[in-house]
Amino acid sequence: MSTLAFRSVGKTRKPAHRVLHEIDLDVADGEFVVLVGPSGCGKSTLLRMTAGLESVTSGEILIGSRVVNDVPSQARDIAMVFQNYALYPHMSVANNIAFGMRMRGMGEAALRERVQATARLLALEALLERRPGELSGGQRQRVAMGRAIVREPKLFLFDEPLSNLDARLRSQMRVEMRGLHARLGTTTLYVTHDQVEAMTLAQRIVVLNQGRIEQIGTPAQIYERPQTAFVASFMGAPAMNLLKGRLSANGDNFVLDGETEDAIDLTGASERHALMPGRAYLLGIRPEHVVTGGADGMRATRTTRLAVGLCEMLGADNLAFCTWAGQQMIVRLPHGQRAATGEGLDIHVPSERMHFFDAESGRRVD
Repeated sequence: MSTLAFRSVGKTRKPAHRVLHEIDLDVADGEFVVLVGPSGCGKSTLLRMTAGLESVTSGEILIGSRVVNDVPSQARDIAMVFQNYALYPHMSVANNIAFGMRMRGMGEAALRERVQATARLLALEALLERRPGELSGGQRQRVAMGRAIVREPKLFLFDEPLSNLDARLRSQMRVEMRGLHARLGTTTLYVTHDQVEAMTLAQRIVVLNQGRIEQIGTPAQIYERPQTAFVASFMGAPAMNLLKGRLSANGDNFVLDGETEDAIDLTGASERHALMPGRAYLLGIRPEHVVTGGADGMRATRTTRLAVGLCEMLGADNLAFCTWAGQQMIVRLPHGQRAATGEGLDIHVPSERMHFFDAESGRRVD
């Protein structure tokens, strides 16, 4: 196993298109780190630079204590698993797994032993004589992972490996990958645009946006204390509600921008946040933290009635899409509760669940 480090790493494509800006990141020995962000944010480019498939414009990438900027891909002792599996269709599962090591000159006896051990680890023993065309998507992905595992590399790199699978198989493969990392303990850098994968697989998450790191933290830190409005809106399904407005002159209310001058009671919030009267902010509240019903038993004294524009049924719970002063407000309804289009929904925004972000910079205000 090995550590991985990025020191002020940048990437520029011609003509003068900056893809990555001054990336600084340390991945500990045996750690599972997930790079997540929207399409075009630079996450796959960073992974490919780590693999040696793209050059580094500035800064350094270190695997262990070795700077690998100019080290050929095959000499970096890494294994990469791609989105499209990249299996040889005319070869058996066993030969697909063994191919890379056979090309490196490993003896057949040792290679057979290594392939068998890998097949046992991935529950592929009964499939070793089949060809990729005879396998399901999940089985093909396990073969691709087996081809990486059999090499026993210092570093695993995964580039959206589950994106071609259906929802049920993705869920199953996430469980398998967590168990696999627990058993192998190999340092892993994993790229995805799927926040569910990021939240369930990562020991730490790196959120990228337009080539810059927005936040690094554990899944709990990213979800519970987003440091920017972008992270707040990107991580969460559905996303955090971000309401535009400004603090009232006396600091007791948050006055919403929009069609009406509706205000949200900030009782208790000013004690936890360094807010300035009259200043513009984004008020964040996750849909599951919006309280529905009357104000009985609540800390605040004010509830607001919103009209439901649409209610999405998700099975275990439902989402009510409302409009508040012309801004969208999503409410995750309690289990079993439904709301019809046009129905009035009484809501309360608890002050202890509020997040505030500067309206200009998007940075968190604590």
